[in-house]
Amino acid sequence: MGAQPQTVVEESADALAASIAARLIAALTAALSVRPVAHLVLTGGGILEQVMRAVVDSPARDSLDWSRMHIWWGDERFVPSDSDDRNDKAAFAAFLGALPLDPALVHRMPASGGEWGEDVDAAAAAYAAELAAAAEDGDLPRFDVLLLGLGPDGHCASLFPDSPGVHEELLSVIGVHDSPKPPPLRMSLTFRTLDAASELWLIASGPGKAQAVARALGGASKFEVPSAGPRGREHTLWLIDRDAASELPAP
Repeated sequence: MGAQPQTVVEESADALAASIAARLIAALTAALSVRPVAHLVLTGGGILEQVMRAVVDSPARDSLDWSRMHIWWGDERFVPSDSDDRNDKAAFAAFLGALPLDPALVHRMPASGGEWGEDVDAAAAAYAAELAAAAEDGDLPRFDVLLLGLGPDGHCASLFPDSPGVHEELLSVIGVHDSPKPPPLRMSLTFRTLDAASELWLIASGPGKAQAVARALGGASKFEVPSAGPRGREHTLWLIDRDAASELPAP
């Protein structure tokens, strides 16, 4: 079943980003202290890019051996590799480009026009095979930290309300053909893959996310509010600012 959600509220987006950056560096440091490599999953979104910049600006960032870090993506827009719509392009601009990563451990999701052409399902299957190849057992790595943003509709990764993806139970990665947000073609990890994370953190900032946060934490089903679904094996943390928490019941 995974860990039940816990909520941490910071006063502002800046305070939230700084807090998550410190928490992330500490978690990855702990992971690398007991294993030769660690696994970090990223997704897109404004607050997540702010978190990434806070990591880069942190004096503690150089205490980590980033060359031992596997980097994965929770979802990606199936567009050409040089498109500004790519989550990985934003991540490199905000964060990854400043770090001494091992390119062999950076696992970008396939782009359209590449080896799989315009076949998003084949591209998703190829990413699933890449995940399986990095797993110690089974078909998924045990992600040390997985960062998820959420949309105003409650979607996470590219799992949208009442879409086929929220009902998928077998595949680890899916092609998304009809995203309600452009572009329509995407790839996404599924719930069972998100649930492979030891630490799963859902991150939200601003009043535009308040209703989705309140619904997700108020008992909505994952089919209606997908961000209500994922559970980390050890911790499921909702890391939000005061504005995003504004519709939660008073403690």
